[in-house]
Amino acid sequence: MQGASRSALAKGRDELGQILASVIDSTQIGDELFFAGQTLDGSASLRRALADPSREAAPKQDLVERLFGGKVGNETLELLRALVAQRWSGERDLADALDLLGAEAIVASAEQQGRLDQVEDDLFRYGRTVAGDAGLRDAYNDRQRSGADKATLTTRLLDGKAAPESVRLAAHAAEAPRGRRFEKALEGYVAVATQRREQLTALVTAAVPLDPTHVQRLKQALNDMYGKPVQVNVVLDPHVVGGLRVQIGDEVIDGTIARRLDDARRGLAS
Repeated sequence: MQGASRSALAKGRDELGQILASVIDSTQIGDELFFAGQTLDGSASLRRALADPSREAAPKQDLVERLFGGKVGNETLELLRALVAQRWSGERDLADALDLLGAEAIVASAEQQGRLDQVEDDLFRYGRTVAGDAGLRDAYNDRQRSGADKATLTTRLLDGKAAPESVRLAAHAAEAPRGRRFEKALEGYVAVATQRREQLTALVTAAVPLDPTHVQRLKQALNDMYGKPVQVNVVLDPHVVGGLRVQIGDEVIDGTIARRLDDARRGLAS
């Protein structure tokens, strides 16, 4: 992706991060984003209509409502509305972003279940298996064979032998490789899992919604502090009164007014 599309994808990732912080199982969101991406892949006119930088955001968001309203959950629909409001450099970039964000949502579910390393290993190993087996390579790269049939083959071979999220991602790569060889599509999802594993997640608690500029500044400060990418997920809690509470793993940086008041009370009681 070039210029504007990279920025649009980054904003989409931030939006997705906020959603993932509030849902129990993100696999449904991943599946819905894959569905939206496949819908765009199947229609050049839709890709042009939704990624056209010369069109205002509102008509594109209305089109998203008509296309996906009732077919995806509210969280996914809001993310789609946010994505089409961004500026994309190329008409295929939006569909590319949906595929990446769908994979990230499923990988996030694996992380939540403690299976992130397994997913990375499953996908890498299966990609190597396919690359080394002429019969499997031919099956996956046979243009006469339907995507659904290839997905069924993948599920049959991996079910019970790999993490559920690995099966989901591999089956999607088989059904919708998006112009790539199957092994290359798997490599793309391995990269998503690797990036997730190397990224820290900060849970930021605030009393009121944060301005996007403030979120970006906080993200940059945390990136500099920890020397690696930090995903910032913001949750609202009026009990903090003001300030921020930042938790990364077991480490907590509490700058809330509520914390200061508690400290003051303890000081008066001692």
